[in-house]
Amino acid sequence: MNTYRTLATAARVLRQLLHDPRTIGLMLLVPCVMLLLLRYVFDGSPQTFDSIGASLLGIFPLITMFLVTSIATLRERTSGTLERLLAMPLAKGDLIVGYAIAFGTLAAIQSVLATGLALWALGLDVTGSAWLLLLVALLDALLGTALGLFVSAFAASEYQAVQFMPAVIFPQLLLCGLFTPRDQMQPVLEATSNVLPMSYAVDGMNEVLRHSSVTGDFVRDVVIVAGCAVLVLALGAATLRRRTA
Repeated sequence: MNTYRTLATAARVLRQLLHDPRTIGLMLLVPCVMLLLLRYVFDGSPQTFDSIGASLLGIFPLITMFLVTSIATLRERTSGTLERLLAMPLAKGDLIVGYAIAFGTLAAIQSVLATGLALWALGLDVTGSAWLLLLVALLDALLGTALGLFVSAFAASEYQAVQFMPAVIFPQLLLCGLFTPRDQMQPVLEATSNVLPMSYAVDGMNEVLRHSSVTGDFVRDVVIVAGCAVLVLALGAATLRRRTA
């Protein structure tokens, strides 16, 4: 990998994104709007919002970043842009990391906006530090970015990229512990949830919700989510095709 080429790739992607206000709006505003809607859905029961708001603060950015990243990357491949770039002296790692930096920058802004809105405008009550909540939200968004980059290699059209969402995201959403504690699930489902990264994203948020200090479980959850993001990025670089099918 070459640092200059990686940063140049990131800068190019960011310039393209800045010329697409609808995508910027989807990435930055949709998680905030969903949190706002959720807050007033449970207007008569603020305790319910407190119990699930932290979890959704991590889930919403993950889903949004997955959807936008997979479609945007696929669009570049089907238009021939990726093929032309990879014909140059540009390593696959430079390309994948450059994309990750670009989308990760927007993921950081998204996480700051959503966390700030939840804590200071919507009154989300958490025991732990807001910085820890922001850390998990950012890692969740980066994980969504990595998953989006990875699955885009297996889609032939934007329609197929969207179809990966039910296959990749929905099972994790159902098994992550948002609807019922994972240890109360059927044993096979509990074992499956134990290998899904979103489960640890939700667990990390719940640790911040319940504990005032950093716990061993929180550290474990953060390391697993970050490790999964790095692993998926590496797989994305390995599966990136130099030619458009």
